[in-house]
Amino acid sequence: MLRQAQHERKRGTGAETLASRTARQLSQLSLASDPGTHLGAEDDLLTRFGVSRPTLRQAAKLVERDRLISIRRGAQGGYYAERPDARDAIQSLARFLRMKGANLGHVIQVTRPVSEEAAVAAARHRSAADVAALQAFVSTIDARDTPRDLIAAEVEMARLVSQMSGNPVVELILEIGYSFGLDEKGGDLYADADRRARTRAMQHSLCAAIIDGDADIARLMMRRRSDQFDEWLNLGGASVPGMPPVGSTQKEQE
Repeated sequence: MLRQAQHERKRGTGAETLASRTARQLSQLSLASDPGTHLGAEDDLLTRFGVSRPTLRQAAKLVERDRLISIRRGAQGGYYAERPDARDAIQSLARFLRMKGANLGHVIQVTRPVSEEAAVAAARHRSAADVAALQAFVSTIDARDTPRDLIAAEVEMARLVSQMSGNPVVELILEIGYSFGLDEKGGDLYADADRRARTRAMQHSLCAAIIDGDADIARLMMRRRSDQFDEWLNLGGASVPGMPPVGSTQKEQE
């Protein structure tokens, strides 16, 4: 064991340490497997990578932090393939945005056009499974009548639409927008019963357009929703340095 540790230290003196190299190999092993796949017990991986137990555990911490593996104990223990999703990145991104002084106006400047394109892509590229998932969501809309219910519904719908767009960048941007924005203003946004009723109606209209495959109406419905939220959040005249006011059109900018 001492000889192996000395060999590892010698090998780790280059640009890439042995732990980081092992982490890269462990990441590749996970990515080559389906999520939930058993990658092996710790002893199996020690043999596979030819490293010491401390080195493997150091590497595993790096890969586990990136949500590419999970480590389970007990009879069925070992290393399992995992996958991160957009929500895993949101908390750290939201902290970064707030540290940089970002507010809801900044976020909406970016998410507004992206949400319209997501709705268009969802309407154009929806699959039978997508339509079924959206119909299942629609069946729950009218039962959601508390601010908490509406926040959850908005986030759920945003995730469905962004996933249907087929664009992982869109999925990440919209996740940031809804998580950041609704966390900041959600309770106030849906405190009024009339607003909740109007939100449900807009959800019905947008979902119907996507289910019908009408990209133009889907864009219009998403734009109307954004306009309504701008009004409710008093962002209609808000501006972000270096960018036009929220909700302004190209003609107004000229």
